[in-house]
Amino acid sequence: MAKSILNKKSLTFLENYLNNAAPTGYEWDGQKLWMDYLKPYVDEFITDTYGTAVAVINPKSDFKVVIEGHADEISWYVNYISDNGLLYVVRNGGSDHQIAPSKIVDIHTKKGILKGVFGWPAIHTRSKAKEEAPKPENIFIDIGAKDKEEVEKMGVHVGCVITYPDTFHILNKDKFVCRALDNRMGGFMIAEVARLLHQNKKKLPFGLYITNSVQEEIGLRGAQMIAERLKPDVAIVTDVTHDTTTPMIDKKKQGLAEIGSGPVIAYAPAVQQKLRDLIVETAEKNKIPFQRAALSRATGTDTDAFAYSNSGVASALISLPLRYMHTTVEMVHRDDVENVINLIYETLLKIKKGETFSYFD
Repeated sequence: MAKSILNKKSLTFLENYLNNAAPTGYEWDGQKLWMDYLKPYVDEFITDTYGTAVAVINPKSDFKVVIEGHADEISWYVNYISDNGLLYVVRNGGSDHQIAPSKIVDIHTKKGILKGVFGWPAIHTRSKAKEEAPKPENIFIDIGAKDKEEVEKMGVHVGCVITYPDTFHILNKDKFVCRALDNRMGGFMIAEVARLLHQNKKKLPFGLYITNSVQEEIGLRGAQMIAERLKPDVAIVTDVTHDTTTPMIDKKKQGLAEIGSGPVIAYAPAVQQKLRDLIVETAEKNKIPFQRAALSRATGTDTDAFAYSNSGVASALISLPLRYMHTTVEMVHRDDVENVINLIYETLLKIKKGETFSYFD
């Protein structure tokens, strides 16, 4: 790409947005940062009871197009406090138990954030013959308390949410690394689309609903709610997908995708094929590199929630390839981020008001 889409202001926003914790069910602080950034580029905002935020351009238009990402990150809940003051956890989203041992954590309490560590028995004390792997039932958090009573005095109770404090950094100039790139990158990329439309003075012939949904990680719940409310005609969803070129991934099962090789365009029953064809044609015409993915029964993303809402909404999925999903070192390539933004932007310029994408016209 000749000219960089991302500028200093957008990268500062990205860093602040990523470094803020927004676990599933507790997304509102991140949503406020997101809305503040979008304010100059849109006409109004819609928010719902559970925290989904929508930035709207042309709210009076009766034809509605959604571009969507999800705002929440995986986390843990305190599930049980032992007599000797250790915390046992249960997942809030698909948190990976194998990466937990020796990680520092933030426990969110009414008194503020309390630090803790996922403890693990020293290598010297473990049986080499019968090594026990980390499992959800044996990982635990130590907050330096001597007993259950002290834990409670520190403001920790069952139901406190737990996140990792890992922050944004850049590897080798063009790899963005952080926890929660899944899918804070989606929210960031759709915000950048809105910025470009404003900056380039593009007038769309329809209402654009830039949607940052909550609670994707526990079953696409935020998208279900907001799809019913918005009743869109078209939805283009962006999420992350696996880079399958790193060790221990079977490409025959997972398909081939690689960071740096472009956005991944999904083929799946939930994807409306004519809308997908428009996206592919837009990529080819604008020389935007792209990859393809075949997904089985479901995409596993908010695409499914939009597609099957309101008697059927023409929906498509453009994914950002990512390494090490659901770890604290998720990694994406800057070029892919810019190309996803560009592909969504250019596709919007091709959509006509009243377009049905009917297979029968």
